[in-house]
Amino acid sequence: MLAVLLALIIVWIVLGIIGFVVHGLIWLFVIACVLFVATLLAGAFRRGRRTAGRSR
Repeated sequence: MLAVLLALIIVWIVLGIIGFVVHGLIWLFVIACVLFVATLLAGAFRRGRRTAGRSR
């Protein structure tokens, strides 16, 4: 699961850089930023839920 999250984060970073460099694709930068944050939140939520389940 961690490998999938890291791969998605890398993809979003690359898309963000491409969107930022190519000025006509600034929308790609915005989408990449949104997906980057969503991936981080999903990873943190799943990691927190898994940790909380173990402590009970």
